[in-house]
Amino acid sequence: MNKNLKGGARVWYFPDGYLPKKDNSGIMDAHEALMLFNTNERIANVHLDFYFEDKPPVKNIEIKVLQERVICIRLDHPDEIGGVVIPLLYQYALRVRSDVNIIAQIGRLDTTQPNMAYYSSMGFFE
Repeated sequence: MNKNLKGGARVWYFPDGYLPKKDNSGIMDAHEALMLFNTNERIANVHLDFYFEDKPPVKNIEIKVLQERVICIRLDHPDEIGGVVIPLLYQYALRVRSDVNIIAQIGRLDTTQPNMAYYSSMGFFE
């Protein structure tokens, strides 16, 4: 167990963002999602910063995570990320900043092959 984590961290990095193609062939919808877990007894004020290969970053998208709650943010739903539109099959990176320690994780559901693939990744934190 990492004793330095102390219930999370204030800054998380996810360098491998890539929204999978939506093929509408099954009951599950291809997507990426950001899960934020606030174990604190106060609201976490979170800011998302999106980075791209060939255009300027989009920064300071505000998200609130209620005390002792978890939220799941769909990264293919612009209304959940301050209107930011991430094109499908487009590389991006994400920085998550919070005023209190939180836990952050990304999951990707890829439905482009018959068996589907789901994986999640804990980000690098500081």
